[in-house]
Amino acid sequence: MNILFTIIAAVFVFSLLIFVHELGHFITAKASGIQVNEFALGMGPKLLSFGSGETVYSLRLFPIGGFCAMEGEDEESHNPRAFGNAALWKRAIVLVAGSAMNLLLGLLVLTWFSSQLSLIGTTQVARFTENAVTNQVLQPGDIITRVGGKKVRTSNDLQYRLIRDRDGIVEMEVEREGKLIPLTVTFAMVEADEGIFLPVLDFMVVGVEKTPGRVIANAFDWTGMYIKQVWGSLVDLITGRFSLAQLSGPVGVTSVIGEAASSGYAAGYQQGGFWEGFRQSLQSILHLMSFITVNLGVFNLLPFPALDGGRLFFLAIEAVRRKPVPAKYESFVTAAGFMLLIGLIVVVTFNDIVKLVSSFWGG
Repeated sequence: MNILFTIIAAVFVFSLLIFVHELGHFITAKASGIQVNEFALGMGPKLLSFGSGETVYSLRLFPIGGFCAMEGEDEESHNPRAFGNAALWKRAIVLVAGSAMNLLLGLLVLTWFSSQLSLIGTTQVARFTENAVTNQVLQPGDIITRVGGKKVRTSNDLQYRLIRDRDGIVEMEVEREGKLIPLTVTFAMVEADEGIFLPVLDFMVVGVEKTPGRVIANAFDWTGMYIKQVWGSLVDLITGRFSLAQLSGPVGVTSVIGEAASSGYAAGYQQGGFWEGFRQSLQSILHLMSFITVNLGVFNLLPFPALDGGRLFFLAIEAVRRKPVPAKYESFVTAAGFMLLIGLIVVVTFNDIVKLVSSFWGG
């Protein structure tokens, strides 16, 4: 059952994220007058396909991947409607649109989750959990205004700043009885992943009434927190705070999706049988998917060859030079970047498999 759940859940998540991403390219290419030769979901041999106008729509064998093949996208073309012959600003919009759709998907999912909350969280301490340690310094009614020297205005800000801490000793500023008071708060720590420890949030915050405006604002704020987490993780990787071994690739992500689906189903099944299990499983998957799609949207805009961000970088050079970079040079850099990216995926996937095997034998 766990394996089946993992396969179904992973195929659902990856297929939806890739479909949404490629749909962004497709819609903006069509709107810009760029010729789209094929819009495909999946990779490998075609299972189903049909033509409509100039475009072939296909479903392919392997449900991981997909593409929006535009005329003149990777080679020179004399077709006036080729991608390479479109205005620079149109090409930029088409390239950005994929990531924008991923971010939009994340925002929509988080808007739905925000609408399901009974109250919208603030930064004011309401009460402490059992066995709390932060109540040695914090008090109910404290409004947390800064964490680690950074302002916090929302519960998402508070959560993000605490996630960034690594030693459990956090400098805070709180508003107490109208006065701003600096505090040093010690948190209990828990190992979230191999070698990664996070503070335990052992207090509840005051909630305010849910309104449409607050729901939307919370969803945007939640999405922003995810974006900051992605950038923070990239900085940590570059600075050596995280190692390459701590990255997760497709295998690791699939494993996490499977765990989310299985745990959600198990909890729901105990409460109300199959359909409740299915509902909670889907909810767990969607929650995780919102984070993954935001990750995908941000990562794909990085100025790295073989990513949309890399192609945007060449467009920026073209804008400065007033003429495009020769295709042979762009192709060479893109190919080299693609090989590096594949190499990174292979290394990370190997680490994921080692972790899975170690977990299996350890269990």
